[in-house]
Amino acid sequence: MTFMDTQERLMTRAEVAELFRVNPRTVMRWERAGRLGNVNPGGRARYAESQVWALLAGRRADREEEL
Repeated sequence: MTFMDTQERLMTRAEVAELFRVNPRTVMRWERAGRLGNVNPGGRARYAESQVWALLAGRRADREEEL
């Protein structure tokens, strides 16, 4: 099964940036670093919603460990 078979919602770079409260360029850097995968290579960046939420959950867990 491919990604497109799942019909998962795709998020734009701006939507991801707003969710994380970061600059869209930060989201681009995360993509380049392999922390977030672009599911539309060669076109406008789109990210699978489930992957975005997993990254957000990981960031929250990291913050809790710091406390």
